Amino acid sequence: MSEPSSYLTTTADAYDDVAVLYADLFREALAGLPLDRSVLTAFAEFVRTTGSGRVADLGCGPGNVAALLRDLGLDVFGVDLSPVMIDLARNAYPDLRFDVGSMDALDLPDGELGGVLSWYSLIHTPPKEVPSYLAEFRRVLAPGGHVLLAFFESEGEPVVPFDHKVTTAYRWPLDALAELAGKAGFSEVGRMLREPLEGERFRRGHLLMRAV
Repeated sequence: MSEPSSYLTTTADAYDDVAVLYADLFREALAGLPLDRSVLTAFAEFVRTTGSGRVADLGCGPGNVAALLRDLGLDVFGVDLSPVMIDLARNAYPDLRFDVGSMDALDLPDGELGGVLSWYSLIHTPPKEVPSYLAEFRRVLAPGGHVLLAFFESEGEPVVPFDHKVTTAYRWPLDALAELAGKAGFSEVGRMLREPLEGERFRRGHLLMRAV
């Protein structure tokens, strides 16, 4: 466990250091991203249709996406490695629950959730560790529950690291991540790939999957 502990600690410390700036920069970011909002809206509708369980926003950061899911009618809570991020989320959205924790070891019973959101939160996970995270997502989801993965897409390349402004991150091919999710017990519902906007470096990938 020494390697996972190392990267988790590095990631938590890095986000603690920039949490206030990060929250200020991204608080209203979704307002200018209609395609991203449409994917979150579709995810919320699929979860509401199944009618089963709460939704976990894993890697929730300062809580703005969890708040959007609440506004879309979901019973949502957030989990993040960074204690400072969790403090900011609790202060900004006192009506929601936010806990410090790791996405690969959730304090939840099997089949507890109706939905899992991983909104750019798997990006710092070393590729060989990603299958264990997807398996944990599947464990906590009820059959028929949905997971939405958002990530930086690799534009025809294999999984590739890049110099994320907070700490090292990885870009993924859509097909490769969908294949891993399939092996973890998910079937694909849909995907969305969008081109980078002004000020963005990479294409953005989104995978909506159903627990089978």
